[in-house]
Amino acid sequence: MEFALHRLRMLREVARRDGVSAAARALHYSPSGVSQQLAALEDEVGAPLLERVGRGVRLTDVGRVLAEHAEVILDAEQQAQAAVEQVRDTLAAELMAGVFSTVSAALVPAVTADLAERHPEIRLTTRETDPEDAVVDLRHGHLDLAFMIDYPDASEPWPSGLRTVSVGVEDLHLAAPAGQFTDGPVRLADLADLDWVISGPHTYYGRAVRAACRRAGFDLRVTHQVDEQATALAMVASGAGITLMSDLGKVFCPDTVDVFPLTKAIKRRLVVAHHPEATRRPAIRAVLESIAAAAAALELHGRRR
Repeated sequence: MEFALHRLRMLREVARRDGVSAAARALHYSPSGVSQQLAALEDEVGAPLLERVGRGVRLTDVGRVLAEHAEVILDAEQQAQAAVEQVRDTLAAELMAGVFSTVSAALVPAVTADLAERHPEIRLTTRETDPEDAVVDLRHGHLDLAFMIDYPDASEPWPSGLRTVSVGVEDLHLAAPAGQFTDGPVRLADLADLDWVISGPHTYYGRAVRAACRRAGFDLRVTHQVDEQATALAMVASGAGITLMSDLGKVFCPDTVDVFPLTKAIKRRLVVAHHPEATRRPAIRAVLESIAAAAAALELHGRRR
């Protein structure tokens, strides 16, 4: 009896997420595609793996046993990958990183260029995702690395079972329509009566900015809730309000937006999260080195946590 690894991954995801549709979304397949692959796996096993319950499905006893062993098999595959990479003369791997928009625009091009020069057989692909969602994808093996942010003044607990490497520190700056302010630095408290363009409290960034403003004695007056930095800056340029912009966000800044430092800097750490055993893989270490080099070139100076 032989099992295809990609089908075992699908079964494992169905077990983790209690359903085919949720597993399909996580794996970026259609539900029908997952169902077809699981039907093929049932043929390989010679027994049903799923049974219908109401409008959904659940694993049969055979399905649960195979899903438990799939965890072991797929973990062993990861270990074998790492062992093979360690003895190869040339680093070769396909890796997926979760990124958010400012990292994608300001950092990733330098990382991929460095890898192409030093390790051309490492293929790094990226997928834009919220840091909150990246944690789930990382845990479930859909990502090898994920960029995240940490606000020391509004720190949130790190997910258990993951390691983080700090690659840089950013300041947040006031971004305002041209001519609204004459010079800086600017006190955060002086921005209390202005309209804001900012992401919602469902994001780390949105919560951190709101916490900083509350410490300065006011609640934000949000006129436009926008999650993407580029969109927020475009709205600032149109006169819709002000926002706070990270160092990496400057790549999106229009000429009609003025940028000023704050009198009391709001800092955030840029980190890369991965599984603890991931650094056994030389290819992962090479990518982390390229990320550190790109961050240093942008004068984002970090250190290991």
